[in-house]
Amino acid sequence: MEIGQKVKVYRLRDRVSPAVANKLGKVGSIKGYKMTDGSGVGVVVQFDDNSTTWFFEDELKPAQ
Repeated sequence: MEIGQKVKVYRLRDRVSPAVANKLGKVGSIKGYKMTDGSGVGVVVQFDDNSTTWFFEDELKPAQ
């Protein structure tokens, strides 16, 4: 996954806030990466409404 790539949120690994849960099925652009607490690297995604949050790579897939 590369910065600028369009991705779709297709699953959520953990319990999340309702605001993040509403991103399920949405498409956004990768803006960067985030180090997580020992679980690997997260991907920072920005959506059309200008909100930004991070996801694990296995929660995303390339948008078409």
